[in-house]
Amino acid sequence: MNDTAKLAGVIDSVSRFSILYDQMNLDSLGLSQDAFKYGLQGYLNLVSNGAIKNDHILSIVDFSLPSSKKRLFVIDVMTGKLLFNTFVSHGRNSGQEMATEFSNDLNSFKSSLGFFVTGNTYSGEHGYSLRLEGQEAGINDNAHDRDIVMHAANYVNEKIIKAKGFIGRSLGCPAVPPSVHKAIINTIKNGSCLFLYSPDTDYISHSKIINQPMQQPVTG
Repeated sequence: MNDTAKLAGVIDSVSRFSILYDQMNLDSLGLSQDAFKYGLQGYLNLVSNGAIKNDHILSIVDFSLPSSKKRLFVIDVMTGKLLFNTFVSHGRNSGQEMATEFSNDLNSFKSSLGFFVTGNTYSGEHGYSLRLEGQEAGINDNAHDRDIVMHAANYVNEKIIKAKGFIGRSLGCPAVPPSVHKAIINTIKNGSCLFLYSPDTDYISHSKIINQPMQQPVTG
């Protein structure tokens, strides 16, 4: 049995959502059910459409949580294991403790919501970094031109939370702690699904990915 067939067996219906969610104790870690539900739905649709190469991994950033909480969740959907749960930044113009405003515009310095497919790694201004390709037209498809990438940032740490109540903010990138950034990037690079969620009614109503029926992975 190939990986795609195995994946269809692991996640074979919407009901599997509640099993995985409970199995990983995601509620106790703060991940909202809507973030996981929409994330799983979009992930399956992208897998079905052939957009995902690294189909073992689903990563979710839950912006319904403040930046003082560990709101990045990296999930192995094949094994039902939570691989990483850590802090992640939002754009400086998206809000202070909470990310409440989002944009796809150049120089907005805001986070973009929606589904991304991870690209290749490179060494840049922030060291080892991961390119992100937005999958939603008008919502996050300017990510490449905006240089929206995953990278490490010293301002993403618990000492700053204790001092200010929230972590530092980026120019729109989902920056993560330097202590785990290489491990996370190496896990999610080269074609996995990354979903940045907020209970933002404008996004939820306009996203074509989450408003199409949930697809089953094609097997065979």
